[in-house]
Amino acid sequence: MKIGLIGFGKAGKAVANVILLNTVFSLEWVLRSSKAMEKSSAKEFLGVDTDDLSLIYSAENTDINDLLEKHPVDIIIDFSDSGSIHQYGKEAAEKGIKIISAISHYDNEEITVLKDLAKTTTVFWSPNITLGVNYLLFAASLLKNIAPNVDIEVIEEHFKAKSGVSGTAVKIAETLELDTESINSVRAGGIVGKHEVIFGFPYQTVRLVHESISREAFGSGALFVAENIKNKAKGFYNFEDILRPYFFNQANFLS
Repeated sequence: MKIGLIGFGKAGKAVANVILLNTVFSLEWVLRSSKAMEKSSAKEFLGVDTDDLSLIYSAENTDINDLLEKHPVDIIIDFSDSGSIHQYGKEAAEKGIKIISAISHYDNEEITVLKDLAKTTTVFWSPNITLGVNYLLFAASLLKNIAPNVDIEVIEEHFKAKSGVSGTAVKIAETLELDTESINSVRAGGIVGKHEVIFGFPYQTVRLVHESISREAFGSGALFVAENIKNKAKGFYNFEDILRPYFFNQANFLS
């Protein structure tokens, strides 16, 4: 499957690296806002030996229609910013290209755009595309449904300089219908990111923990999504749509 990547910041570079190392997918091009590294390739920059083209283009000097005609792709993965969907969304949808958005926050206007595009093509959006975090969210939701009155606390740990409460922790709290007061923040050293949900029962405790080791987790999550939406019909999808069959496999219930 051919992939086009939008965004080449810290996360984008890590995602590109994962795609380049994967033999099932091919990184055809990278579209970034900066003119830096234009006319070079991601594989050259990252030092990966592969046949992928991974050509780097500047959004400022590139017409998206020309790019999609010259280097057609099956899927576009977006790790740029919330406004970029306006620049490529319509053109991609009209060509039947599937869209995977890993933008952490959209305003209502952009969410409306995504849902409109989903009437024409397959659109997936997750504000945190790491598989582990979404597995934690799904598992935590199941446990909360089983024991709705259990005591729940959320702990998020990050590097010393990170300000504010983790957006992922807020998402966990919202999913479990908790007040933000239930989020406990720890800032120490160079912790990449750790989230823990504690379920306090009268005679036992259940802990669900996810810890990020590197930004490459974004790449493996994006490719997991790509693999799972490749045969899906047009529509608007999230991680719950993808993970649910793994938790509730009909064959397991019938065996």
